[in-house]
Amino acid sequence: MQVGDILRKKAARVATVRMNETVAIAAQLMRSGNISALVVKDVVRTEGNTPVGMFTERDVVRAIAEHGAAGASMKVSQLISVQQLVSCSPVDTLEHARHLMNRHHIRHLPVIDNYSLIGVVSIRDIATAFDEAASQRQCVPAA
Repeated sequence: MQVGDILRKKAARVATVRMNETVAIAAQLMRSGNISALVVKDVVRTEGNTPVGMFTERDVVRAIAEHGAAGASMKVSQLISVQQLVSCSPVDTLEHARHLMNRHHIRHLPVIDNYSLIGVVSIRDIATAFDEAASQRQCVPAA
């Protein structure tokens, strides 16, 4: 099974936030969308659809834990690392995506196709796909 198989079952919209938005705005976006991560886009890079990072619930918690109430006013750019975005492609296997998540200690992977953001897969998406595949194998009668 490939990453693209998961994306075909998900909503097409990808939740994003700009680097200059505050932690409070990012948290509100996550709450209103009932999601736990946002793809971060660089304000300067207006051409294309390339992400520069991920902002997650963990980043919100870190901002508040380290800076108190002032953490809500911090910019998203102050909390993400933009050196090397870990991502995958729609033709990557789920095993490869899971390996990337485990190796980099992350739970969300942006999916990039031809330098364009086309979706995000989570560790939950991958676990669900593996569970569904396993249950389908169990339901197939032996010949």
